[in-house]
Amino acid sequence: MSPDLKYLLFSTILCFVQMLIAATGANQAVGLNTLAGNREGLPELKGWAGRAKRAHLNMIENLVLFAALVLIAAAAGKANAMTAMGAMIFFWARVAYAVIYLAGIAWLRTAAWFVAVIGMAIIAFELLKAL
Repeated sequence: MSPDLKYLLFSTILCFVQMLIAATGANQAVGLNTLAGNREGLPELKGWAGRAKRAHLNMIENLVLFAALVLIAAAAGKANAMTAMGAMIFFWARVAYAVIYLAGIAWLRTAAWFVAVIGMAIIAFELLKAL
């Protein structure tokens, strides 16, 4: 397995872990009966539960783009040391983002998000060079 695909796997696992954390927070905030219902009128989640949910949703948004870039690089045979570095940067920045968001540190969270974007940009740049 290429390093790019390895980091895509790790990022997918990270997204899954974030889902479990967000579900745990929602369960603690509103209870299982409310979550098992149709969720109409579900109150806004506050505190760490709300941050966990938002961090997970942000990971989903970013994982779609990251997965597309990694899979295009793999399918086109363009994965190289630079795409691997971009994938590694994305993954570790997303780990930092998740922890920082749960802790509620706003500006540092934004910096971690931006570093993950740089990781994706590195991969995209490598793919554009190959056109």
